[in-house]
Amino acid sequence: MNRHVPVINITDTTRRMIFYACAHTGILYDFHGNQQLLLQGHANNISCTCVSADKRWVATADVGSDNMVVVWDSYTGVPVRNIFDPHPEGIVAMAMTPDAKYLVTISTGQNQILSIWDWTVEGDALCSVELQPSYGVQSYVLFNPNNTSQLVSNSDGQVVFYSWVRLQGNSIKHFAPPLSDDDFNKPVGRFSQSIFLENCKRVLTGTSLGNLVVWDMKKGTTEGLKLNFLSIAVSDKKATKLVRMQERAINVITTTERFIVIGDVLGHVKFFDQSLKLLNWYQDFHLGPINSLSFAYSSDFNEINGGSCDYPPDATIKARPFAIRDFVIGTSTAVYGHVHTDGTDVTVIHKDHDGPVHALSPHPTEPRFAVGSYSGHLQIWNYEKKKVLVSRTFERGNMIRCCEFNPTGRMIGVGFTNGSIRVVDAITLHDMLEEPIRYARDAITHIAFSHDSEFVATADAENTVSLLKKGDTEEPFEYVGRYKAHYKPIQDLTFGIQLDSNVPRLLSLGQDRVLVEYDLQNSSRDDIRLLTSDRIEQSAVPFCMAWYPPVNKESFIITANDQFKLKLYNSTTKMCRKTLLGPAFGSPVQKIAILPNNSDDASAKRYMAFVTTDKVGLHSLPLDGNPHNAVAFISHPLGVGNLCCSYDSKYLLTAGGSDATVLMWAINPAALEAQAKLGGEDLVPFYGLLDGGREGDLYKELEDYFYYAQIRSQGVDTMETRKVASSIPVTEIPYVMRAMGFYPSEQEIEDMLNEIKFSDYVETGKYKTSVDMGEFIQLYINHRPAFGLQPDKLAWAFETLGVTMDGLPFLDRSELLHLLQNRGEHMTEYQLAEYLTTLLGFNAEGGSSELQDFDTEKAGQLIDENLPYEITADMFANELLGFGMYSSDVLQVEGESQSPPSAQVN
Repeated sequence: MNRHVPVINITDTTRRMIFYACAHTGILYDFHGNQQLLLQGHANNISCTCVSADKRWVATADVGSDNMVVVWDSYTGVPVRNIFDPHPEGIVAMAMTPDAKYLVTISTGQNQILSIWDWTVEGDALCSVELQPSYGVQSYVLFNPNNTSQLVSNSDGQVVFYSWVRLQGNSIKHFAPPLSDDDFNKPVGRFSQSIFLENCKRVLTGTSLGNLVVWDMKKGTTEGLKLNFLSIAVSDKKATKLVRMQERAINVITTTERFIVIGDVLGHVKFFDQSLKLLNWYQDFHLGPINSLSFAYSSDFNEINGGSCDYPPDATIKARPFAIRDFVIGTSTAVYGHVHTDGTDVTVIHKDHDGPVHALSPHPTEPRFAVGSYSGHLQIWNYEKKKVLVSRTFERGNMIRCCEFNPTGRMIGVGFTNGSIRVVDAITLHDMLEEPIRYARDAITHIAFSHDSEFVATADAENTVSLLKKGDTEEPFEYVGRYKAHYKPIQDLTFGIQLDSNVPRLLSLGQDRVLVEYDLQNSSRDDIRLLTSDRIEQSAVPFCMAWYPPVNKESFIITANDQFKLKLYNSTTKMCRKTLLGPAFGSPVQKIAILPNNSDDASAKRYMAFVTTDKVGLHSLPLDGNPHNAVAFISHPLGVGNLCCSYDSKYLLTAGGSDATVLMWAINPAALEAQAKLGGEDLVPFYGLLDGGREGDLYKELEDYFYYAQIRSQGVDTMETRKVASSIPVTEIPYVMRAMGFYPSEQEIEDMLNEIKFSDYVETGKYKTSVDMGEFIQLYINHRPAFGLQPDKLAWAFETLGVTMDGLPFLDRSELLHLLQNRGEHMTEYQLAEYLTTLLGFNAEGGSSELQDFDTEKAGQLIDENLPYEITADMFANELLGFGMYSSDVLQVEGESQSPPSAQVN
């Protein structure tokens, strides 16, 4: 749940239900029948909600780009009105009139705007007013229930009153009366919420020091002197009294019937009459600091329940039954409780996480999952029955960062942010070790069990991997050692099984682009050894890895990187065997999970789940780069913290990190397969990724390049009869790629050639020496940059490597030549001279592919004469490389150094 958005009690005579926010989803929760109705439509986290007096209409709003207000029918969950982009940055506070006709919204941002909407008709806001930044962030707003032409809002330091004049074209007047500690010679405190008193002009505001500020008309002001009261009344408000109600902060103030109700930081709820006389209080809830109070709705409450003898007596001399509606409280510790006032029964509806949730792990054989949070709360859920089976709250300071079931489901490894590890029983959550394991000095970010539970490995924020081995003593595991094989954060950690054996393998993947395999068999106490350490990326940063399922005869490891690419590596040689265009849903893939195969058929269709920064998706296997084989939905707008899938492949679970939310998604592969069919078969989807498609100019140019490549491979000057074929030699691939506008590095060329050469090797035992048009198009689509050439990367490179003068970065010519020869992929002096003279237009078209004789000395003279001493990004792109797409205004970088792009410049 989002504990910062107040829970709303929408219980009436026909239902027992609450409404609350959960990330970008509204939840109608029948807490009597344990049923949820999900209200989905927002692209950002819900920031505020409100409800009509009869609890029929619920409104939700969010903050961010593409923000919106949605009004829902709480009985059906159907949206009845959408207000798109009501404010540029979103809404921070909202309220509805008791008759549900009008909405008031307050925008977020420095210059807040208050707007009033008639949501029952289409159109813009009826009226708006801009608030001064000196008022502070107005985070609470309310209509006067007795006169909806009056409103009040407050920040933590300023209360603002409004009069809405509906005549003469709708307008709003507002007034912010000053108040300081000097006015009453005592500290006031920070404001929390404000209410209108019944049938009068007074307003009460609660404060953090337990005070109530009474706002009333100025002395000498009478209604008889006002011909137009609504237009001028706001300027006649002032703080007339400061009432000391209690020692503790007042978090919530509201009204029900004729009572004033306040909730405080100790979890107490108190009821007062209109003259602020205490009538009753509840102090035994023990649920935490209260941040919301909401009462049930019953149109004939007084007639039905007024004489019940089960209500507690009030605090008057007559001790009359204190009859009030049932109410729901929400606390800042993420607890929702229902108070049944006829008998004073308190039922906990929800007790969840009040800290970020990253730890998430499914049971290997049963419909359960474990979830842990920074609040130190660990729960085991049965996701079919939708109930918590067991929970445990660890000591203060033990914030859970990760957890993992072992392969048998008997135990759970739990990693904490303080570097400790606990192994707990999966049924009782009791410790299986006498003391926590404390070898890491920073947060445990990953934890993994080997398939036979012989080993447990962890990765921590100090970039080290720790290894535990099954013990021979009473302790389930004993320490083996730690190894720091990465100099940047560890992105993923996983166990596997060696081919044709049952021996476990351990691999770690770092942000330093290194894939490390550990030698488990030859490692001993305080002596962990490495088997291999391979740099698997040249410029991209890998995010995650997994074992590719056996949809191919070859054993692969799959990785995802920040350039929207998925890569398959041979699990033994670590050779890059395939590069594929990954899902492009706003951000690169952050984590992947292969859905288990529950079928006895080893050839059954397999699927891969993935998450991006804020979305969750499904991808069919085998991977081929077809964009129609993947689908994704917004899951956690503030970022996805973790992903896992159920043992039966029916559900996905995502943790939202900072939003403290876990969402369960039903998987429907048939819908994905239908989408793939509609996208076309064979090469049709790839033709659509070419500019202009199959009938476009790019495809026609590719045909010409294929014919020219065949001529080159047969010899340009030969007089023999040409052999026209449908394929070209693999050695021609780099030249055709560059002619198509893709300029791969030497490493990328090697990966492409290996991909083609070894594509049939497992089946035939032979290398492939040629590539046809269809194979080349797939190779081109999958290997080229996902979003083309990006000028900002070139500008960043010049800013980083060069010097800046007059706001324009440049590189000295000698420094550029030195960098080209000594950094990145090595260039010889001969190659550099050849390439530069070709780019400057002094060699035959095609450079070395067409040159017969090359004079290095002459080339050096030409470079000295034609290449300026100071080279800017604009000159380098437009004049040397000939990229007309790079406009000078895009390439200019001003001011301080920017953060580097996600992918380095080759």
